[in-house]
Amino acid sequence: MRILLVEDDAALASAVLGYLQGKQFLVDLATNLGQARSMVSLAGYSAVLLDLNLPDGDGLQLLPAIQAQAEPASVIVVTARDQVSDRIRGLDAGADDYLIKPYDPEELLARLRAVERRRSQQTSSVVVRGEVSIDLTREVVKAKGFPVVMTPKEWALLRVLASRAQQVHSRERLLDALYQWDDSSDSNTLEVFISRLRRKLGTSLIQTVRGIGYRLAPP
Repeated sequence: MRILLVEDDAALASAVLGYLQGKQFLVDLATNLGQARSMVSLAGYSAVLLDLNLPDGDGLQLLPAIQAQAEPASVIVVTARDQVSDRIRGLDAGADDYLIKPYDPEELLARLRAVERRRSQQTSSVVVRGEVSIDLTREVVKAKGFPVVMTPKEWALLRVLASRAQQVHSRERLLDALYQWDDSSDSNTLEVFISRLRRKLGTSLIQTVRGIGYRLAPP
C-alpha cells in the first residue's frame, strides 16, 4: 500500500513516516500543496493523509487533483482543527475520513487498514449500470456495447460520479471537476454537462438528489 503524507510539520512528518515505514507501508512526503499536486499526478496512491493547514493554502484544494485520477486515493484528513464545521466541509469535499491531532498512531494504523480492506474488495475498475459500462482504468465508456465519445469535461464529471458510485456528490465537488478545464465554470455549466451525459448515456443513469447534488443510479 502506497501512501502520500501531506504535512508541513517536520517533527510530526518524521514521526509518522518512521512509524508507517516500520509497519511496511510505502510512504512519500509532501510539505505543501504544490509538491502534493505534482506527486499525485505522477504516482498511484492508495491513501493520502492530508493536513488542512499548509503553507501555500488549504489542503482541501488538493482533492480535485486526487479525484481526477483514474483510481482516486482514499483521503484521510489529518488536522488540528476540531470544529464540527471543518470536519463536515472536508467530508462534503470528498474526503473519506478524518483524524484530529494529536492522534494515537494505532488509530491511524486502524484507519489505513480499513482503507486497505475496502480497496482490496474493489476487484474491478469497471462500473456497470444497466446497458452502460464505465471503465475507470482504460477511460472507456460504452452504451449498449458501443463506445461513447466523451469530451474532457464530460469524462471529468462522469469519472467523479463513477469513482464513488454509491456516494451522493455535491454540486461544489462536481464543479471542482469542471474547474480543472475552465476557471469560469458556474452552476449553469454543471447543469449543461449533466444534461449532455444524460443524452449520451440515458436519462436514468444520473440521479438528482434535491438540495444536495447528483449520483449514479443504484445497480
